[in-house]
Amino acid sequence: MTDPMVPSLYRVARFSRETHDTFTIVLRPQKAEKSFTFAPGQFNMLYMFGAGEVPVSISGNPLDKKTITHTIRAVGNVTQLMRQLKTGDRVGLRGPFGSRWPISEASGKDAVIVAGGIGLAPLRPVVYQFFARRKRYRRVTLLYGTRTPEDILYKRELKRWRAELDMDVHVTVDRATGSWRGNVDVVPALIPRAAFEAGRTVAMVCGPEVMMHFTVRALKERGLGNEDIYVSMERNMKCAVGFCGHCQYGPYFICKDGPVFRFDRVERIFRIAEI
Repeated sequence: MTDPMVPSLYRVARFSRETHDTFTIVLRPQKAEKSFTFAPGQFNMLYMFGAGEVPVSISGNPLDKKTITHTIRAVGNVTQLMRQLKTGDRVGLRGPFGSRWPISEASGKDAVIVAGGIGLAPLRPVVYQFFARRKRYRRVTLLYGTRTPEDILYKRELKRWRAELDMDVHVTVDRATGSWRGNVDVVPALIPRAAFEAGRTVAMVCGPEVMMHFTVRALKERGLGNEDIYVSMERNMKCAVGFCGHCQYGPYFICKDGPVFRFDRVERIFRIAEI
């Protein structure tokens, strides 16, 4: 049995910049025969030699067993070093860890995906999974918001999802710049006019906690119950296996019980500031 605390070696197969502070790395296992499987919503611990490791959600296609993709915002020492990675560089990887998005629970229902900023990265595997099995679901809607047009992730894919796939895609920004002619508002403001049927909908939400707070409120105003809404609480994870206690969230450890939670499990503590 593999020790969950020992990283495996991966090499950078592809590196691409998404925005001024966000990038995507595609990793391939150093051992060519090794494959990687994960469930949408899970995360890995990525290790930079001599610097440390960070938890990063998996943002690639679950059907791809040969590579593993992460979209990362450079916000600390480790991720700043990751931004300098080049093809062929080595990275340590532990995982996958954590809970999953409710893909099977959405079967036969409408699905609403609500993302804020880099919160689209952990939800991207959900989109891939839905379209691999599109006939199992009713309407699929993606609502995505960022601060400015320059902060939008996966621009080409968003255009393709909107133009070619059976999916409603709505993008909004807090502040318009340049030639932007789309929505200008916070992402929860898109929910009142989104096409889904209360009572037959599963919602998946990821983004800053204040954005998730108002998104959950708007979804409930549309008739969804706490048991219909799932949120991702990615923060403070250090060991990924529940040993260190850094990610304790009320009675839960986010690394083991989350990061994806059905909202009725966390509603009481979700309202408590800075818990």
